[in-house]
Amino acid sequence: MKTLLISAALAAVALPTAALAQQRSEILIVDSDRILSDCTACKAANATLQQRQTALRTRAEQLQQQLQTEGKPLQDQVEALNGKEPDAALKQKITAFQAKERNAQTELANSDNSLKSTAANVQQQIGSKVVSIVEQVRARRGAAIVLAKNATIANDGAIDVTAEVLTALNQQLPTVSVTPLPQPAQPQGR
Repeated sequence: MKTLLISAALAAVALPTAALAQQRSEILIVDSDRILSDCTACKAANATLQQRQTALRTRAEQLQQQLQTEGKPLQDQVEALNGKEPDAALKQKITAFQAKERNAQTELANSDNSLKSTAANVQQQIGSKVVSIVEQVRARRGAAIVLAKNATIANDGAIDVTAEVLTALNQQLPTVSVTPLPQPAQPQGR
């Protein structure tokens, strides 16, 4: 009878402890790829970035077409000289054309830099919020560490907190600024 009572008492204590141990896992998993593809702010920002990238590609094609259209007659005129020195008028046209090429390259480089800076700003906003939320979940659950799901070979679904993190992210960060990173203030000359 004593053995039966002790066994029953141990079982009664062991059940809550097992449930608590499962709830308080030392390791948690977050599927960061899913977070970045499914969060509301991520989807909106990615759509905007894609539109801007498409616009940049279209502008690059337009500039290339314009330069080819203007450059072909100049090239034909230079080739027709058979190595002779071009006259002043042709030199002036060539110089103007080269300036247009440089301006086009500068425009595209600036646009590309702006797009990259915007993408970095979006990543920074989302990344800092995700880290904050993951830390809150880790602390609330008493875990020692949170790993990215794609950094594990195998894991138990019971320790995956992706849905919890995604829900919190969508609530706390419904949108992000889709603008270039703020530039540091330039020191004023004396």
